[in-house]
Amino acid sequence: MMTHATYVALSYGAAVVLIGGLVLMTLLDGRARKRDLAELEAQGIRRRSSAAQEPGQDQADT
Repeated sequence: MMTHATYVALSYGAAVVLIGGLVLMTLLDGRARKRDLAELEAQGIRRRSSAAQEPGQDQADT
């Protein structure tokens, strides 16, 4: 029979494992996206947000 303390400890343990997994997945995905961006920029493909605006050009014109 499971005691209350065991149930609480298992619940907290499961929460820690799940949140840790989500953090790890987020970090790994961020690294992968940075690698993808670096590859694209090495090919000469630039992000629109990094393009220099010409003088007199409104933000709405882009």
